[in-house]
Amino acid sequence: MFTRINHYIFKQAASSISITPLWKLLLCYSICIVTVKNSIAQSTAEPGFGMEMNIMAGKVVKHSAKFTLPIPSLSGAAEVNFLWKTYGKKDWQRRRKYPTLGIGIAYTNYGNDKIYGQSIGIYPNLELPIYRSPKLEWTMRLGMGLGYISKRYSRTAPTWDTLNVAIGSHINNYTLFTSDLRYKVNSHWSLQAGINFSHMSDAAYRKPNLGINLVGAHIGVRYFPNTSNPKRTTTTPIKLRNRWLIQARQGIAMTSSGSGGGPVYPVYLSSLYMSKRYHTNNKFFAGVDYSYHHDIYAFLKNYDLTPGKERQQSWKSAIFVGNEFIFGHVGLLLQVGVYTHEAYLKLDPYYEKFGMNWYLLQREKGFLKEIFIATLLKTHLTQAELAELGLGIGF
Repeated sequence: MFTRINHYIFKQAASSISITPLWKLLLCYSICIVTVKNSIAQSTAEPGFGMEMNIMAGKVVKHSAKFTLPIPSLSGAAEVNFLWKTYGKKDWQRRRKYPTLGIGIAYTNYGNDKIYGQSIGIYPNLELPIYRSPKLEWTMRLGMGLGYISKRYSRTAPTWDTLNVAIGSHINNYTLFTSDLRYKVNSHWSLQAGINFSHMSDAAYRKPNLGINLVGAHIGVRYFPNTSNPKRTTTTPIKLRNRWLIQARQGIAMTSSGSGGGPVYPVYLSSLYMSKRYHTNNKFFAGVDYSYHHDIYAFLKNYDLTPGKERQQSWKSAIFVGNEFIFGHVGLLLQVGVYTHEAYLKLDPYYEKFGMNWYLLQREKGFLKEIFIATLLKTHLTQAELAELGLGIGF
């Protein structure tokens, strides 16, 4: 039922995103919450299931000298998040101190429709506790998914817009980080306020791609039809061995070359690394990265800059370290690398990767112990280089 509701909300919001002012969408979301609340109240909701609504206000941040767009005086957003408070049904939930999972839908009006347009994002998210008491809690939440934005850079009529150097395509990555201070009114209702940061970009799939960063604050309300404090399973989880693994990952990304509207080229990425599990929930890892960039090869060919050496100037290698935080079949990954060989088109000498590993296989015994799908964003501080989709193994 909730999948159909989410699909309906996204479809309606996306179809009217260019003409719907913020207050109308807030009203639409409120009606959806009341409708879902009433329908759930008439049935038996799963323990820990709930929903929240947040109203956000903030400003677009100029994060690069190339970001020449005018900064709106105020940007607004509205978010509906469908929640599930884990209660220890599985070992990893008890190890992670009962985190809260969610599927969020966020609408953003950046405050200047002619340039920035408006956007909607859908994203899975994870909330972790920082402090908890019977009445108060402090949490942080991270979500990453897909976003649609109504305005983009275009050099062709009738939608030409060469001023918007922030967004190169309608479909983008949408990332949201929030931190909340929450007061529990009772076992069903909570009030909250906090800060938030959102990022919208297509990771250089289409250029220009500076991205839009929005920093703000929000207020919100949560409702749990059954209870916000489901009875927890407190059985001691199985302690896993702090093992070493040899791991490999093969990925692909698509990036554009040159100015906006240019062709899209593949980037092939390979990683080989060692990982060490510690405290059962985490993995430290270190290894080497390799990537071959067809967009750089095409650039060198087109401009005849290094005749006969185009391939030699189109690959990169690096050494890296990182950490993965394991939540059942999902791992949150943070990685920092330093180049040992750079391609002809140089960026910073270091880079960052963050994203998720989605595990298809996890076992303690046998030769092949892990198989996972990786979805990663590679950046150089505020500049996104590419979005990687990969397949990895551990043995």
